[in-house]
Amino acid sequence: MEAAGELVDQGRMPTVAEVAERAGVSRATAYRYFPSRGVLVTAMIDMALGPVRSWESRETDGRKRVHELFRTTFPRFEAFEPHMRAAVQLSLEQQALERAGLLTEPPYRRGHRIAILDHALAPLKDKLDAKQHERLHQALSLIYGIEPYIVFKDIWNLPQREVEALVFWMVDALLDAALRDAGQPRSKRGGARVAAQRATRQARR
Repeated sequence: MEAAGELVDQGRMPTVAEVAERAGVSRATAYRYFPSRGVLVTAMIDMALGPVRSWESRETDGRKRVHELFRTTFPRFEAFEPHMRAAVQLSLEQQALERAGLLTEPPYRRGHRIAILDHALAPLKDKLDAKQHERLHQALSLIYGIEPYIVFKDIWNLPQREVEALVFWMVDALLDAALRDAGQPRSKRGGARVAAQRATRQARR
């Protein structure tokens, strides 16, 4: 895992053979534990994001619970950004090969955020109908993960602090839209800004 992480920090998704060489072990040994790149990247992400995937909250207010999720897990995303980018890189490559009928290894599948966000949104199930809840769930899944980093850092060239501020602004905008559609109260003005500031302070610790 250390060798894989070092190679990932260089900006690419290494092969199992490359990781074996970097770690100083035989290819046969490496392939016995990681028979494909998908298995390797799964192990890497499990190591990096284990605390995120096991996140639980007792907060009963839906908005506060969603804020808590983003606030407590985004610093982990920042710390392991190269690992998450490698996972996206492999997923995109394999999807292209699969569409072309050229994929020769088991595909790496993403999707843990669905269950994580479902837990975060649980208190809102009695405030939104099933369709509204599903729409909010899907919308939040677009900004919970590495995707905002790719857009805001790679395209807009924004620093981490501004990425977090934008993400929290979008979180509150989506929550407001969903609750407005359901006839529920909106957030107090400035709530997103305060949440973003909290997230930034947490990330710097």
